[in-house]
Amino acid sequence: MYMGRVVGSIEASQKDDSLIGRKLMIVQQINSDKEMIRYEEVASDTVGAGIGEYVLLVKGAGARKTNKESSQTRDVVDCAIVGIIDRFNK
Repeated sequence: MYMGRVVGSIEASQKDDSLIGRKLMIVQQINSDKEMIRYEEVASDTVGAGIGEYVLLVKGAGARKTNKESSQTRDVVDCAIVGIIDRFNK
């Protein structure tokens, strides 16, 4: 699991069927000091996160398992927002 910040959103009129109905957000991975690290990427939002919020991210197989409603065996998601961070305790 990773921490990130939502920095924008994506609109795509043409996309794989497994992405239909999903909100796609641009996320920037962060460290525990809320400093941006690595690079921006697109994540499927499963919790209703908004721009500017700090979120929990999963990648790979964990991200593909977040779509419980899909009966499809194929899912192209590689990064998903699975939680909204309320605060950082250090």
